[in-house]
Amino acid sequence: MRLSTALYCILLCSLWLAAGARADAVVVSPAQPTTELTASLLLFEDINAALPVDLPDPTVVAEKLQPWRKNAANFGFSDAAYWVSFTLSNPTDTDIPLVIRQDYPLIDHLDFWWPGANGQWQHVRTGDHEPFGSRPLALRDFVFPVILPANSSHTYYLRYASGGSVNIGLSFSSQEAYLPRLGVEQLLYGIYYGGFLVLVIYNLFLFLALRDPAYAYYMGYSISYGLYFAVINGFAFQFAWPNFPWFGNQILLIVLGLSLIFATQFARLICNAKTLAPGVDRFCGVLMRCMIPLTLLSPLLDYSIMTAVFSAIAMIVVLSSLAVGAVGAWRGSVSARYFMIAWITLMCTVVIYIFKTFGLLPHNSFTHSAFQVGALIEMVLLSLALGARVNEIQKRSYIDDLSGLHNRRFFDEHLQREFRLSERNGTPLSLLVLDLDHFKAINDRYGHRQGDLTIRGIGQLIMHEVRKPVVACRYGGEEFAVLLPRTDQDAAQRVAEHLLRRVAELDLGNLSVTVSIGVASYKDGNYGAGIQLFEAADAALYRAKQTGRNKVVVESVQQLDMAPV
Repeated sequence: MRLSTALYCILLCSLWLAAGARADAVVVSPAQPTTELTASLLLFEDINAALPVDLPDPTVVAEKLQPWRKNAANFGFSDAAYWVSFTLSNPTDTDIPLVIRQDYPLIDHLDFWWPGANGQWQHVRTGDHEPFGSRPLALRDFVFPVILPANSSHTYYLRYASGGSVNIGLSFSSQEAYLPRLGVEQLLYGIYYGGFLVLVIYNLFLFLALRDPAYAYYMGYSISYGLYFAVINGFAFQFAWPNFPWFGNQILLIVLGLSLIFATQFARLICNAKTLAPGVDRFCGVLMRCMIPLTLLSPLLDYSIMTAVFSAIAMIVVLSSLAVGAVGAWRGSVSARYFMIAWITLMCTVVIYIFKTFGLLPHNSFTHSAFQVGALIEMVLLSLALGARVNEIQKRSYIDDLSGLHNRRFFDEHLQREFRLSERNGTPLSLLVLDLDHFKAINDRYGHRQGDLTIRGIGQLIMHEVRKPVVACRYGGEEFAVLLPRTDQDAAQRVAEHLLRRVAELDLGNLSVTVSIGVASYKDGNYGAGIQLFEAADAALYRAKQTGRNKVVVESVQQLDMAPV
């Protein structure tokens, strides 16, 4: 009795295990929308890829298959072969045309078996190691059209093997539902790559106009990055080299290496790393010199190893670029701020993609597309960073390197603009012209280095003492100019006397310096042009020099009937 009970329990367990090894059939309808199959798969990992590929009857692996019952089936880099099956059931009285789709196109070898109308198994072998013509439909993904007969259930088998990441992303839909979705996908991808193209063309024109090498590196980065995404999305294989699968596989690492090289060089330039972060700049230079031979040799080395190496290098490039950008942003660079935002965005999406590649995150539309969307956002932000760089370069062209004040070019342009505004609005405009006393003697006695330190000290003092809208400039040599919009003569004289005292109090070691200041003010049309205002202030300065130095002289000029010079 006990023996029969035990045998009965064993029989029940066997039946339960057998039922568990069968995945439930997925019921389809004539207008079947896109449906993921991952949770309905039976899967077997052939560790050593020992099972033969050219099986006339794939059901020999059926007993090895186990329910997967997970929401994702990505396995990272693996030498194993993966067999999967699933069952579709058509309870209707009409045949249903279906498409079965594998949405990750970088599978080296992909075999598909389906039952034919004559009862024989049909087999197609494709993959990105096979010519593009091996695909049943000429599409970037692997799409298999089948007919599911009325009132029937069919089981389908696939085998995956790849030197790269193995991502099983199976779905199915009716052909009627698939075609509109395909059109929308093509449109979105067209907009995506069109965005890359617009950015490249736009910055090409800017490069031709400005000849700034940062634009060249940006274009190289954009083109190589765009090509990289065209490869991983399957478009490059479809349209560029459909009969050269070996080249299509090797070019992925080459364009990835090129994009990292261009990205590194771009970061060094846009953030002025050589000046602001020389240590990180030297590290980036060494990193770039390592990436060049690795990129050139990548077709000759193991694909999975090189993919892991480039993934690690990509993280290093992102982190080192963030370090350069952080230093530049901390020091007030607007272009570095845009750069930081761009790279933080990219870094987040790179981490998502790498985790997906190594099987730490599921393969789905978000993890697969986040990197690409993040890259396009990054490109837009980097284009803005280039625009900010141009503005900064232009701004630097108006700065005197020694004193830190605006230079004479800026003063000449600003004087004319402020003078016209004062004429039009009827507001006063004052000008101070300062000159260091006995500056030649300082150079002769203490040397030109001390003379430079004196100029710098005076410049920093003036910069500290004035606020917008006051404009302070180094006019040339030891002469400075301070333009005071909407300031009358009395207020300008008080500012000049304050500066006179502050310069006398300036601590320059054992050296004491003084300045002479000339003041002139525009009011009620007493000067006909900005140059006349400057000449009046300069004449007042000359009289201050003649009458003892270290003083303020105000030029008092009545209404003049003078033509503008």
